[in-house]
Amino acid sequence: MLPPMSTRRFHLFDTPVGTCAIAWGAAGLLAVRLPAAEGGDLAGRMRRAIPGAVDGEPDEGAAAAIAGIRALLSGERRDLLEIRLDMATTSPFDRAVYAIARAIPPGQILTYGQVARRLPPDILANLPPSIVPRAVGQSLGRNPWPIVVPCHRVLAAAGGTGGFSAPGGVDTKLALLRIEGAPLPPRQLGLF
Repeated sequence: MLPPMSTRRFHLFDTPVGTCAIAWGAAGLLAVRLPAAEGGDLAGRMRRAIPGAVDGEPDEGAAAAIAGIRALLSGERRDLLEIRLDMATTSPFDRAVYAIARAIPPGQILTYGQVARRLPPDILANLPPSIVPRAVGQSLGRNPWPIVVPCHRVLAAAGGTGGFSAPGGVDTKLALLRIEGAPLPPRQLGLF
């Protein structure tokens, strides 16, 4: 359940990659949005994602989150683990996937399959093993906190990038990996 409308706020802020947005409530961050492609309506996207949220000045926790996101997008090695997330509406499967993704240090990557193999047995109990990596990808596609839950650090097997649901898609994913100095998938390195 989302926090009461009166306590939901969002704020747009500039970063080295463009204007980003966060939304927060009393229990922590509700959402993060990366720069909108081609000047899209970032405030509108945030209002749709968090109904009833109003633009407001960041409280202490939101200000710290903004500072951490800016630092990471400036190339600092930041894991952003200090940022508290409001996971009240997050499924147990997604929580487990997001915890594994958050543990990937900046500049490093895992594959969807590697994330799947790190999931706790109780989370996997009713899932056929063959679908778990795909379920991990779908979970990361629902991630409401890109950058803070670094879904860009999870790639497909055999050198593929996998998807990325943020504006700019895979190009944005690759740009974030470059900022962090992560090894790029072989298919993305090019010949020259």
